[in-house]
This record gives sequence, structure tokens and C-alpha cells, in this order.
Amino acid sequence: MRKQLAHTYEDIISVENLLEAWKEFVKGKRDKRDVQEFSLHLMDNILSLHSDLKNKTYMHGGYQAFNICDPKPRNIHKAIVRDRLLHHAIYRILYPFFDKTFIADSYSCRINKGTHKAMDRFRSFTYKVGQNHTKTYWILKCDIKKFFASINHQILKEILSSYIPDKNILWLLDRVIDSFETRPGIGLPLGNLTSQLLVNIYMNGFDQYVKRKLGVKYYIRYADDFVILAENKKQLERLLLLIRVFLFEELALALHPDKVFIKTLASGVDFLGWVHFSDHRVLRTATKRRMLKRIKDNPEPDTINSYLGLLKWGNSFKLKETIKFSQL
Repeated sequence: MRKQLAHTYEDIISVENLLEAWKEFVKGKRDKRDVQEFSLHLMDNILSLHSDLKNKTYMHGGYQAFNICDPKPRNIHKAIVRDRLLHHAIYRILYPFFDKTFIADSYSCRINKGTHKAMDRFRSFTYKVGQNHTKTYWILKCDIKKFFASINHQILKEILSSYIPDKNILWLLDRVIDSFETRPGIGLPLGNLTSQLLVNIYMNGFDQYVKRKLGVKYYIRYADDFVILAENKKQLERLLLLIRVFLFEELALALHPDKVFIKTLASGVDFLGWVHFSDHRVLRTATKRRMLKRIKDNPEPDTINSYLGLLKWGNSFKLKETIKFSQL
């Protein structure tokens, strides 16, 4: 039997939890107009939200849509402050429980994880499976097509109900999940904090399947990107067939047809924005071009320093020099 969440609905909606959630939510946002307006009558707004949740009259509001590039174009949907505060309150209670159910090599949107830890883990795997690069090995790289936009609400709700016995928590999560859709009953918004947790919960069954059922030792997933390393190419081809079936039948997801490949590290493996080789990694060409264009359009010190911080994670001496030279 799966572990069950011990927390109750009251733990989420309590005024104390909402106040703590506000402290976390407001960090770095105090200069935002909508946040300032909400904070002018903070206690009244929190008590009103608490009352609606307690009486179960709460309704999730709409979203403001806008586009970003990080580095590829993404459509972000931002909820109103009241709803985003609630997302933090939910996250505070659910994340610690669900994080313990995830595999160690799931790296997206988790405390003490992230892209740099994932890339370091990938490098350590290449040394292990290739015995310090003395043996030939193969890497299966996959990308899930339209990941957030393809999450099936009903499947997600069934997964959540297998962990959460409190029907009121499930009612609240239904309100959040059903507040957005790309088509009927499908899709989660990229802008929600809860979405980051919910997609990890959604994919946890797949992670467990790959690790436990298929017995894959060298597997890393970051959101919709994942890699598997093995000594045998035929083994990866067989795994790919099983993976496609599981994703489609269990999670209603599909792999991106143009972003699936099996290759050796010698030819360069594109993973998490970097192209990895046996002894170094370089920034993806498209990312490099986009970075230089942004610096040209906005040569502010903060922009340049943020990119220089990113580049320290790979072999990019020439690119660093190009950026520094642009400041002169």
C-alpha cells in the first residue's frame, strides 16, 4: 500500500499556514503592483480567503497569459495574487510528503536538485557506464511532447487520490487543476507553483516504472527531458518501445518525434541546454546565439553577470571573452 498523506485540509487552509505562505510568496515581489494592492489589506484578504476555503465556496480565478524565452519560447499563465498565495499554502504542506516518494534522479523543481546537479549526475554516470570512457556506451535521450499542455486531469486526480485520503484536500486540488486547460480536461499552466509539484507527482509512476520494473540503473529526468545510459544499443531500442507504450497507456503522453535519439557521447549529447562530450560540455548553439542577441539588445550589468554565471558550468572560455569584450 502506498504511503498516505497525514496532513488534513485544515492544515492547508489555516490562517497560520496562509500567513507563512504569504511570507514565502512575497519574496522578490514586493514591488509588483498587484502584490502591493493585496498587501494593503493583507489580513482582510487572508481572512476572506480562509473563510471561502473553510466554507468551500472558494473558486479559482482566471489567468493572465504572456510569453517568455527561457531559452525556448514558452506560454506562461499567471494567476491572481489570491490564488498564487493559495498555491504556496498547498505547496508548503504537500511538497515535503511527495518529495520523499520521488526517485533520487528526478531533478526538476526540487530542493537541493536542479539543472546543475542533474548535469553533474549525468557526467558521473558517463564515467561509470563507460568505465572512465574506456568502453563504448550509448545514451537514449527523450523529450515529452508538449509536456505541461498534455497533462490529463483525470489521470492526475486518480494518482493524487491514491496518496491523499482527505476528500477536502482532493476537492481543493480539483479546483486548482480544473482552473486551466489547453483543451477539455487537459493541461496545466506553466506559471503555477503547484504545477511544478503536480507534474512531478504525475511522472513519478513513470520514474518508478523505469527504475523498478525495467531495472534501469542509469536514468535521469528533468521535467520533460530524460536520459538513459547503457552499454548496449539494442537494449536501449527495446527500452524505448516499452517507454512509449507506458507513457501513452498510463499517462496519455507522447515523446517528441524530433527529440528522441540514441547516440554515443563522442558525437555530443544535447541535454539541459548543453551539448555534452566525454571530457567537456559546451552551450547549445541556439542558446548561445539567443544569449548574444539578448546581451546586444540589453547590455545591462545584471543581464551580463547572470549569463557569465551560467557559463561557469561548462567549457565556454571564448564565449565568456566575447561577452566581456562587448562591455568595453
